[in-house]
Amino acid sequence: MTGGRIPEEAIEAVLKHHDIVGTVGRYVHLSKSGKYMKGLCPFHSEKTPSFTVTPEKGIFHCYGCGKGGNAIHFTMEIEGYSFPEAVRLMAEDAGVPVTWGLSHPSGEHTAEQRDRKILHEAHDYAARYYHYLLLNTEFGRAAKAYLRDRGMTDKLIDQFMIGYAPDRWDALTKFLEKRDYSLSLMEQGGLLSAKNDGSGYVDRFRDRIMFPIWDRDGKVIAFAGRVLGDGQPKYLNSSDSMLFHKSRSLYNFHQARPSIRKSRKVVLFEGYMDVIKAWQAGVHNGVATMGTAFTEEHAEIMRRNADEVIICYDGDDAGQAAALKTIPMLEKTGLRVWVALLPGRKDPDEYIAEYGPQSFLREIMDQPVSVTKFRLIFLRKSHKLLEEEGRKNYVLEGVRIVAELDSPTEREFYLKELSREFGLTLDVLKQECFQIRETMRKVHPQRDKDEQSWNNGMNEGRRTSNRPPVVPAHHQVERRLLYWMMQDAEAAELVHDRLGDAFNVEDHAALAAYLYAYYAQGADPEVSRFISSLRDERLERTATSILSMDAVPPYEGSVLEAHVADVLKQPKLRKLEERKEEWVRAERSGDVIRAAQIAFEITTLERQLRS
Repeated sequence: MTGGRIPEEAIEAVLKHHDIVGTVGRYVHLSKSGKYMKGLCPFHSEKTPSFTVTPEKGIFHCYGCGKGGNAIHFTMEIEGYSFPEAVRLMAEDAGVPVTWGLSHPSGEHTAEQRDRKILHEAHDYAARYYHYLLLNTEFGRAAKAYLRDRGMTDKLIDQFMIGYAPDRWDALTKFLEKRDYSLSLMEQGGLLSAKNDGSGYVDRFRDRIMFPIWDRDGKVIAFAGRVLGDGQPKYLNSSDSMLFHKSRSLYNFHQARPSIRKSRKVVLFEGYMDVIKAWQAGVHNGVATMGTAFTEEHAEIMRRNADEVIICYDGDDAGQAAALKTIPMLEKTGLRVWVALLPGRKDPDEYIAEYGPQSFLREIMDQPVSVTKFRLIFLRKSHKLLEEEGRKNYVLEGVRIVAELDSPTEREFYLKELSREFGLTLDVLKQECFQIRETMRKVHPQRDKDEQSWNNGMNEGRRTSNRPPVVPAHHQVERRLLYWMMQDAEAAELVHDRLGDAFNVEDHAALAAYLYAYYAQGADPEVSRFISSLRDERLERTATSILSMDAVPPYEGSVLEAHVADVLKQPKLRKLEERKEEWVRAERSGDVIRAAQIAFEITTLERQLRS
């Protein structure tokens, strides 16, 4: 097998092993509805099920967001994998040999694949090396004492593979060099640093407690090193590499993932020690960013795995300000956000050490506040509430925060709190809130938050007028043709002979072309396999949308011929409408000769259509 192309037989084996109901059912609660299975879409927020699975065709389709495809595409969407990654993962799970991606039959990998494999091995070696030094050598004695002072048990140290990088320039360098690793590649992978004079390489991490960072599959891809003592920077991360990207990595995600999936809730911490100590306390769905700003990529990873997020950042001003910046990115993905408040400017690690794990679970984790409540609490810090001017400004800004809420009940709840605390009448605050909302409405007219808004919460009670757009009749004819073509090779052959690429919708013409090529290779009409051959997200969605149509009559030659005729008529019908518009313009302008010429063309076109 040459190149990186995945063999068709491998894709077929993967789809045969991973049936669509079993694959989707691990993430979505499905209920039988006739020949379909239905559930709430995992890819967007909705109140009533618009997500369908068709077992006999091996496909899923959501009428709300439009996503669709086979079991491979579902795995890609839900896990964030590329097509090759999803096929590889599912093939390994199914026991299908992964032989593709090789440069030639001898089994030699491409250069990038070979480098990635070597770096994975080197990171695994480095993690075990650092861990050994911490637990078994004189080098790690001070670091081990420090960790135990912080309440870290041997079990936790083992579970999180914590290690120690000695205060030497070449400890890891020599360790890797003895095992014949390319030091240049190790530098590219973030394990070593090049000397300033270009004469060689030195260890990137020295005299630091080492926290391995894993990818979603549990492979070590980077490190974070915490300095012993007061040196700077306090934490040093591996640089971005072909294995590691800070903006897309979450610490402990590989271990937290089962708990996140089960509870549909994730806890977001700031630091590695917070995650580890919270794990010890019983919080097994906690993750942290890599000492960098929270990104939209981080939010998207969470959205694929959870419905709610509890932000548990440090209780100091910097931590709370960071939480405030993180909230909009999480809410933008449709996640419901809560904030756990830590007293006395403490971080989670400090709180657990002082008050114990049960208090942390009971007082902090079990009592998060809403985003609005958090914003009001944070707002208090910027106003002097002992002064009249400070109280007035706080109330005005607080009402503005409350005015952003869509729910009238929630608005009244918080306005009542402000009314009681500051001795103002509820009616006055409601009037202020109303005026702010009116101003907001004029600047930003209210509309659904999702592009596909027909099935979201804001449309509850007015869904009749917000259904998906009706497909024009001639589009529907082409969709029926493609429906038959995807399930019957003879239908595809007839359409090819009678119609070719003369579809009037661009995506329909493209799908037809793919179908002609698919059957030309001798493939059987298996819709799930055909969809895998498309490798184009828009066409995949179009195909699954067509295959999910209801009440399509069985394929018959005479009906197909009539549909082909309808498709061929469309260009003439469009031309007829254009000529009629031109005739009206000519009549109105008094151009009698031009009007007569156009009238003759109209008569000719109408005769052709009748015949």
